[in-house]
Amino acid sequence: MTILYTILAILVVIVAYVVINSMRLKKAVTNLTQEQFIEGYRKAQLIDLREPKEFEAGHILGARNIPMTQFNTRHKEIRPDLPVYLYCQNSGRSARAALSLKKKGYSQLYQLQGGFKTWTGKVKSKN
Repeated sequence: MTILYTILAILVVIVAYVVINSMRLKKAVTNLTQEQFIEGYRKAQLIDLREPKEFEAGHILGARNIPMTQFNTRHKEIRPDLPVYLYCQNSGRSARAALSLKKKGYSQLYQLQGGFKTWTGKVKSKN
């Protein structure tokens, strides 16, 4: 019976963590559909958080590559006074980057819903 209570307690903690994290994320970043993303990204800083090989294989025209693995040291390249449009492959890295930027005082944060894998707009590649 004690094992059952332990498992239940662990599940409650996991669910609470997921709920709290999603609430923090909603406050940090605005999810945009591809159409909404296209409407505003040319007037913003467009940041691709994928690794250089992913970026070179294909990226949104005009994007700047700041890989998530370098984000903590390179985030100062992003101006806090301009809108920031983030994307990665699936939205996981862009969500973490947005939370990080929010903590640093950035306020105009947007991410591509579904990430680059759902993008059907113009793409530039080095291949």
